[in-house]
Amino acid sequence: MTTFDLNAPAELFPSRNRKIASKVKYRRFDRASDAIRFAMEEMPEALLLGAYIEINEQRLGHKDIRALYESSILPAKEVA
Repeated sequence: MTTFDLNAPAELFPSRNRKIASKVKYRRFDRASDAIRFAMEEMPEALLLGAYIEINEQRLGHKDIRALYESSILPAKEVA
């Protein structure tokens, strides 16, 4: 897998599954790590399957998103 700057801005594009009523739409994140975390923790599984995250003109597909989320390279979640 290509290395990504997890602190770079990122765009999340959920899949366009017409069978699922969802309010999850395109979103921009200040950090790619937040986009990955949102995709895995907040999005319905069916929308994740066709989703991708774009970071510095490189795309992460749903398998890459899951692999990064399950790896130990994501920074710890900030507590507000």
